[in-house]
Amino acid sequence: MAFSKDLRRLKIRKRIRGTVSGTAQRPRLSVFRSNKEIYAQVIDDVTGKTISAASSRDKDIAKSGNKVEIANLVGKALAEKAIKAGVETVSFDRGGYLYHGRVKSLADGAREAGLKF
Repeated sequence: MAFSKDLRRLKIRKRIRGTVSGTAQRPRLSVFRSNKEIYAQVIDDVTGKTISAASSRDKDIAKSGNKVEIANLVGKALAEKAIKAGVETVSFDRGGYLYHGRVKSLADGAREAGLKF
């Protein structure tokens, strides 16, 4: 039986979430990628609260450039918000996506802005 791309991604995502969870000391940086936009949030799974979030739909993210460059800006914006909220280290949850392209660019942008993972 052939799996669709979405089912395959959800299966991988479930496997990742089995090992990666966020605490108050080390929250989870979760990534969601649609065809047009990219969203990321820093989550404390113990309390179920989102500490900070950023997306390519935010007003302060420049809409110029390709999707990979925009993902880098989203990562930087998220890292700045998270550091302002007192978070310096996170565990990265790629959400079942390959660590490549926009997901990698977002992670690199967050690292450049000072987030450790």
